[in-house]
Amino acid sequence: MIYVILGPTASGKSFDAHELAKAINGEIINGDAFQIYKQLNIGVAKPEKELLDIPHHLFSFVDVDKPYSIMEYQIDCRKKIEEISNRGKNIVIVGGSGLYIRSALYDYQFNKQENKIDMSKYEKMDNDELFKILQEIDPKEATIIHKNNRKRVLRAIEIYLINGEAKSSINAKQEHKAIYDVRFLFKDISRDVLYERINQRVDKMINDGLIDEVKSLLTIYDSNLQSLQAIGYKEIIGYLSNLYSLEESIELLKKNTRNYAKRQLTFIKHQFNAIPYQNIEQIINKINK
Repeated sequence: MIYVILGPTASGKSFDAHELAKAINGEIINGDAFQIYKQLNIGVAKPEKELLDIPHHLFSFVDVDKPYSIMEYQIDCRKKIEEISNRGKNIVIVGGSGLYIRSALYDYQFNKQENKIDMSKYEKMDNDELFKILQEIDPKEATIIHKNNRKRVLRAIEIYLINGEAKSSINAKQEHKAIYDVRFLFKDISRDVLYERINQRVDKMINDGLIDEVKSLLTIYDSNLQSLQAIGYKEIIGYLSNLYSLEESIELLKKNTRNYAKRQLTFIKHQFNAIPYQNIEQIINKINK
């Protein structure tokens, strides 16, 4: 059985995944687009060490300067599902990247040549320029994706360039049904509590050394790397580049995280038929009955 724990950032998904996996003889697979990177730690809120007594998969296995596509995640995640299932274990997938999770668990089909497309021309454009292109090539998808969700806008443009067909048109031809026996669980948390947890998490990241982590990364890697555009890194890069004061960058990080949480909640609501819960013990008790 596969259980997927969905929810906004800072809602406590990592702890819930650990408790659920422990209760059902399970192993955990990462479903977050940025926790895959080896060199990103504090800013992406990887699971605390005390949670790692349960086997974790697809965390920290890609170098930050290496491209990694959603198609590659689909392949890697399905391999892990097979490996874990063959050991007789249950599976808990946890993360906030809904598209990654859907690509792995639903009948999404990708063009095998997609990694050969040169996107450098588009990666140099700002968000408004990219969104204008998306509106021209795929107006339906442009009504779904926020113009500041740069990664998804680039992805939709890339799909069009690969296939000569809009992403929305391709999706309409696929049923997008789950190909596994899977249960989706949604961490239901009040907006006020969530925002307070986000503020506390950001403050903890700063106290835990996020600025030093970013400084260290910038001694080796280009600040324009796609992976370093993750929330938690781009704001601190702005501070280190003298675009903002430290206080401004922290407030921007909190604001961007809140906005990201809103987008996650919207996506989950519209893309998953998930069972809401407040406390993971509620789910564990139902499973064990």
